Amino acid sequence: MTAAEVREFVLESLQEMNYDIEGIDDDSTLGPAGVDLESLAMAELAVRVEDRFGVQFAEEESEGLALMTVGEFTRTVADRAASVASAG
Repeated sequence: MTAAEVREFVLESLQEMNYDIEGIDDDSTLGPAGVDLESLAMAELAVRVEDRFGVQFAEEESEGLALMTVGEFTRTVADRAASVASAG
């Protein structure tokens, strides 16, 4: 699983969630200063990513996820997916 594949999925998910993805890049934050995901939307994105890539986010991580950039989030997911795959 590459970060590019995760990024594509994240952008598709955001679009399905009715977010405008035009101009979103790896430096865009997921929270208020960038994509502007509210906590409920961030939770939905996390669940979609967990379901698709078999990764887990702890409840206490949710606040930190909103502070990540799209690039940081996609790399985190890709790294966790690789760890899950190598452990399984």
